[in-house]
Amino acid sequence: MLSTIRKILGRAEPRRAPSIPFGERVYAVGDIHGRADLFENLIRAIEQDDAARGRARTTVVLLGDLIDRGDDSAAVVARARQWGREREVEFIQGNHEEMLLVAREDAEAMRGFLKFGGVETILSYGVDSETVLSAEIEDLQHAMNAAIPQEDFDFLDGFKKMVQIGDYLFVHAGVRPDTPLAHQLGRDCRWIREPFLSHRGDFGAFVVHGHTITPEPEICTNRIGIDTGAYLHGTLTAIGLEGTERWFLTASDSATACSEAA
Repeated sequence: MLSTIRKILGRAEPRRAPSIPFGERVYAVGDIHGRADLFENLIRAIEQDDAARGRARTTVVLLGDLIDRGDDSAAVVARARQWGREREVEFIQGNHEEMLLVAREDAEAMRGFLKFGGVETILSYGVDSETVLSAEIEDLQHAMNAAIPQEDFDFLDGFKKMVQIGDYLFVHAGVRPDTPLAHQLGRDCRWIREPFLSHRGDFGAFVVHGHTITPEPEICTNRIGIDTGAYLHGTLTAIGLEGTERWFLTASDSATACSEAA
């Protein structure tokens, strides 16, 4: 599989542009979903881009859904933890991390977890396919809990609901309109689509989110969605932010690198 890096330059919206505080730079990464290969390539692209842009206090935000669906969730979790030791990384919890954590002890939640990509996660931690396919739900739950290190459970359980930097709010799925940011429920932050996606008013901050797949970054006047379908379309996207400037970095299965205006 050949992975390449694609960089898309973007411009601010016509109304007053949201900004990152002076001297800071932020990269936010969309839903990785077990694509360790794309994640590694995007890390490389971010590190190179950050170095080329000169000195700044740089923060990376992973927007959640590191796991499930793709083939290598265990490697993604390990690499994310390693990257967090190497530089400033904020971790946002997605609905798939939530499903895994709840599935540890809840059999019904375990069934939902398996249905929406958990099988691939369990396999990535070394549980054999025969067990995954044939074991009773409680036995598979036990095998999963034994295979996934407690430090990985603790790591995912420590992810945040949201992070705000300057005028930007970073969250996995979105926020509930007309609800103050301080009062947002964690479930909404991890699961919401509507009425968030269709809302065109002010959320209290400019929202950068994942969770809802679009072929390209979805740029609206009050939010940007950057889940471009790593497991589905083979494209993992990050947004870079500094002052009022923004740009996109993409790791893709495509064999062709290109640059285009957003």
